[in-house]
Amino acid sequence: MNAEITELLLSEAARINSPEFIAADPVQFPRRFLSSQPDAEIVSLLAAHIAWGNRKMICRDADRMLEMMDGQPHAFVMEGAYEAISDTTNIHRIFFGRNLKHFMRGLRAIYSRHATLDDFCRSCGAPDSEFPAWHLAAAINDELARANGGTSDCRCLPLNLQTTALKRLNMALRWLVRRDGIVDLGMWRSLSPAQLFIPVDVHVGDTARSLGLITRKANDRRTAVEITCRMREICPDDPVLLDFALFGIAVTPPKM
Repeated sequence: MNAEITELLLSEAARINSPEFIAADPVQFPRRFLSSQPDAEIVSLLAAHIAWGNRKMICRDADRMLEMMDGQPHAFVMEGAYEAISDTTNIHRIFFGRNLKHFMRGLRAIYSRHATLDDFCRSCGAPDSEFPAWHLAAAINDELARANGGTSDCRCLPLNLQTTALKRLNMALRWLVRRDGIVDLGMWRSLSPAQLFIPVDVHVGDTARSLGLITRKANDRRTAVEITCRMREICPDDPVLLDFALFGIAVTPPKM
């Protein structure tokens, strides 16, 4: 890795990975539940799931979703209270009440057998996989399908796991697994930060290309793996620390 690029990424990660980042980012929502791991896990999955588009709109809709759950996500899921949500209620953009209910039925099935999603992650074998996020996504998709009469819903987790960058689940895992105590929650122990992959979106992909880290144009699974491998050259134990830099350079450029 070029020394100048390494220095840029590390300095930008330090700039963005700060308490000031939290207020405008969806990570603020699971952080409301630092004393309750199941609540924080559910909110991490759901807030990350709607994290596409304008950040203000994402935060507005995540806040509204929490209001639907009366601020008690785990209880809301386990009591089946989500069934009262109208199928046509707009949650965020093209994600509606029917999609949220599909997701929550699967989560209820998981939490009926596991105290935490971390426990489920461990039991499904994801920590032993070279690509734990994709392994976990497949296991969650299986649970969602079984809880919904065998039907799948691509508006919950992606179904094209061989090609998707899995940006939103990788983001939720960053929140749940990274342990530096600044922005991310660091609650999980089934995975280590070294096993995480960069949550690749348009901003991250464009930054990586502009820095010459990758040449591929698609923001897909292969690109997520390639970017993460480059980040491991700098931070082998915590490559996703540099997600802050890749995102921040594009969205909140450093003041010159």
